[in-house]
Amino acid sequence: MTLVELTRLPLTPLERFAEALVDPRRRDRAVVLALLCYVALWTLYAVLAKGSQDLHFDMGELIVWSREPAFGYAKHPPFAAWLVKAWFSVFPLTDWAYYLLAVVNATVGLWIAWVVSGRYLDGENRAAGIALLTLVPFFNFHALKFNANTVLIPLWAATTWWFLRSFETRSLAFAALAGLGAGAAMLGKYWSIALLAGLALAAFADPRRRSYFASAAPWVTIAVGALVLAPHVAWLVAHDFAPFGYAAGHVASEGFASALVSTLGYVAGTLGYVAVPIVLAALAARPDIAGISDTLWPSTPDRRLAAVAFWAPLLLPAAVALAASLRIVSLWAMPAMTLLPVVLLSSPLLVISRAALVRLLAVAVALPVVATLAAPAVAIATLKAGASGDNETSRLAAGAVEQAWRATSDRPLGLIGGDGSTVYRLIPYLPAAVDVIRPDRTPWANESRIVREGLVLVCPAALAWCVPAIEARAAGRPDARRTEVEFVRHYLGVAGKPERYVIIAVPPQP
Repeated sequence: MTLVELTRLPLTPLERFAEALVDPRRRDRAVVLALLCYVALWTLYAVLAKGSQDLHFDMGELIVWSREPAFGYAKHPPFAAWLVKAWFSVFPLTDWAYYLLAVVNATVGLWIAWVVSGRYLDGENRAAGIALLTLVPFFNFHALKFNANTVLIPLWAATTWWFLRSFETRSLAFAALAGLGAGAAMLGKYWSIALLAGLALAAFADPRRRSYFASAAPWVTIAVGALVLAPHVAWLVAHDFAPFGYAAGHVASEGFASALVSTLGYVAGTLGYVAVPIVLAALAARPDIAGISDTLWPSTPDRRLAAVAFWAPLLLPAAVALAASLRIVSLWAMPAMTLLPVVLLSSPLLVISRAALVRLLAVAVALPVVATLAAPAVAIATLKAGASGDNETSRLAAGAVEQAWRATSDRPLGLIGGDGSTVYRLIPYLPAAVDVIRPDRTPWANESRIVREGLVLVCPAALAWCVPAIEARAAGRPDARRTEVEFVRHYLGVAGKPERYVIIAVPPQP
């Protein structure tokens, strides 16, 4: 044993972790184990931090849709509902299982980003890239509300990965996978047109475009994507393109000035979400002017293709929004971060030292640990700050709905109705839903089914426009039973704000 070996200090856990992440023989296993810990910590955070709440109505809405399998729904295409259906065919329908789905969904996106980065990064730079990506709130805090935005995280990541491999190799297998990913992304949310347009722009902007488009690869991608989308397109035709109206309402603005403010907010918000990784990458790599220049405009075709594939899906929506006076929001950039590590760290002029990597890992590890430790305090603060109409008393109200139904009918409760947000807050704890304010949102609950099965109508009493609507819906039914109940959520000895509900049970007609 040499004198150097005798005097060497033992490695700290983070140094051993860094060593494993840069070792070609161990790095993939180390990343998988780290991501499993990531899933466990963020799921625990969600369960604790949201322990004073019930599930968000977006998540309840997907449960409603999953109970009525279809190739489309009134607000969105069906992929998220299909995934919820598959997940809860294995897991119990509980809050913790839903948060586990949300975290696993985001973590799959992180794993794909790790795989993609292996084509452009190595050693400390690659390890630093995945560490930085875990600091983007889209992969943790925002990911906990599973909906049509978050479901796109792994779908965009996979589509980007397969497209890049297809473009570089002309492989028909990767081309088919790219089409599969593109179709699935569009089935997740129509916002995915931004990804497809961005990747198409990246292909056209690359000097190798002639060879790519002369091959079978792009046409296989288009054909497979069209096949994946065909059943949904048929559904759209049969249902008068109903989701397009919902999407158009969400992007409509009041004119160019409103669109300009929205676009600036989109750009500023997106930059805000990635500001911490950008700053930390700069501090760790300490790039000079040449390094910054090579990062902004990469010197090699492969890196330029990746850069355009990153920037185009982010910036094209901003240009279209301004040109067409549309509204966009920064949360819609959530699935577009797969190539962020490549864009930040792939320049050969940027070198992350082992010491800098250890410091980045310390920050990445500290975030979920500190968040989990603070989670009970977050839950208490949320409960104390909650306003009427939040999702603090949904489970309690669901119990009252069941009790009102049992007092009215001896049949199983099949349908509940009200305004969408209220119903979808209750639905994780009840069997089905009817949106009586917007019946087009739940077309499977038609009048004949309501007459045959009966329903319970429910609204928060503070929702002044909703109560008359459900009262009108129950008018003419003398056998309907109306009650009012009030609930207060308690968590760790802290009381939330009271919320009163109006409940009208309408029994089935004989």
